Amino acid sequence: MALTERVQGSGRAATAIVGIGFSTLSRRPIGSARMLARDAIIAAVADAGLEHTAIDGLLINRSPLADPESLPLRLQQDLQWPRLRLLSGIEGEGSSAVQMLQYASLAVAAGLARHVVCVFADDPIRPSGGGGQAFSPPVPVSGIDGWEERCGLYGATGAYALAAQEYLDHHGLDADAFAPVALAQRAWAQRNPRAFLREPLTREGYLASPWIVEPFRLLDCAYPINGAIAFVVTTAERAADLASTPVHLHGMGQGHGGFAGFGQPQQGLTGAALAGRTACAMAGVQPADIGACQFYDAFSFTVLLALEEYGLCAPGEAAAFVAAGHTAPGGRLPCNTGGGHLSGYYLQGVTPIAEAVRQLRGEAGEGQLEEPGLMLVTGNGGRLDYHAAVLLARGAVL
Repeated sequence: MALTERVQGSGRAATAIVGIGFSTLSRRPIGSARMLARDAIIAAVADAGLEHTAIDGLLINRSPLADPESLPLRLQQDLQWPRLRLLSGIEGEGSSAVQMLQYASLAVAAGLARHVVCVFADDPIRPSGGGGQAFSPPVPVSGIDGWEERCGLYGATGAYALAAQEYLDHHGLDADAFAPVALAQRAWAQRNPRAFLREPLTREGYLASPWIVEPFRLLDCAYPINGAIAFVVTTAERAADLASTPVHLHGMGQGHGGFAGFGQPQQGLTGAALAGRTACAMAGVQPADIGACQFYDAFSFTVLLALEEYGLCAPGEAAAFVAAGHTAPGGRLPCNTGGGHLSGYYLQGVTPIAEAVRQLRGEAGEGQLEEPGLMLVTGNGGRLDYHAAVLLARGAVL
């Protein structure tokens, strides 16, 4: 199928995810990101039912805070793939994993490669302590070199807290508006054996968690781990001949608005709306056709913002939507059904992809959705600067 047919919305997917693999996932040091990536890739290729030599494309994503040498292009040599037709490192910060899926899909649809492996790996948890120090460097929000460090604004938590407080103020909400997000995702995590935070959570328990940077409490923040996840992408035609259950890609989009500045929430803080419109146009659908979502949720706030900017809730209404239980188990728009980054595990943008594959292949066990339908998967990075989205479904035809 020509790429132009796909872009014009023929209703038939051109590409699919056909395999997924995990390394060991842990809150303890378990090896280098490079070693974990290799393990996940080998598992993904086996899951796809492919021979190791069938892979002719490799896309690599590391944390933007990691040393470039922690996950180099030389990973190709570790895997003994001497003649790849596609090899690159993808850097779009938290949107990178979804971008990898997009670029792999374009490559196989165009004939640049036949079977492309995409991998993200990270090892922020070190013997010296938890993952906090790995995420503490200042995130530029002012455009003035060194301003954040001089003012004591360290890490993504501080940068996102400014945006979150602006959102609350603009819509007349208080910080308790984030509690239902954390509670809903913990309820999903209790159904996911891979989730790291599975203990029952009450509103009182959420409110008892300490402040990190107001308006964020500890339980509003992602839970980083060491590990790697890889997935294999090929054409829908080839996927039909494989033993694994394919997950088909129907639409994709990106939106990179950069930081719009403070005091302008009414104009939209991110490029998510552009990413969503592009993905929906490609698939020939509307936001109302989406049955479930896997959002990039480094912080609880980003779930509310994503619901609104992807057109699933009107501006300012997402908090009430989540509080009514619509995103929780039994709700009409299930979101982050593995616990997301808050209660599941934080492996940046590959966490939402992995959960989408688990649901759409019918492998989610106790947390399985009866009918996942069309699933929105998102990634975002920087300080809400970079966005990517895909629309996935079980079938090749919507």
